[in-house]
Amino acid sequence: MSAPNLRDRYLQDSINTASPAKLLIMLYDRLILDLMHGEEAIRHGDRQLANERISHAQEIVLELRTTLDMETWDGAPGLAGLYGFVLTELIGANIKQDADRVASCRSLLEPLRDAWREAATAST
Repeated sequence: MSAPNLRDRYLQDSINTASPAKLLIMLYDRLILDLMHGEEAIRHGDRQLANERISHAQEIVLELRTTLDMETWDGAPGLAGLYGFVLTELIGANIKQDADRVASCRSLLEPLRDAWREAATAST
């Protein structure tokens, strides 16, 4: 088996065996990474790469919003609203190739990622 295939298999196995908390953190980590790369691509004039990364970030935000259980937690509607705002901002940023809007979304989401990570480690 080639090295790329081994890496893909390892990543898939990591996802398949991760706890829900770990999956959430993995999603947030990838979301932040996509936003960083999207912002950087815009600043370097690489419209195609920026579109790919920001579009993937939009998919992650949509997944986070869709899977949010509104019945379980009182803060869920507020978080859903934040996800909606971020999604709208990312769409606008992608259309206008606005790196500052992407950076603004990242600055909103990084503390959330860190809070989820802290909550996950506190519960284990």
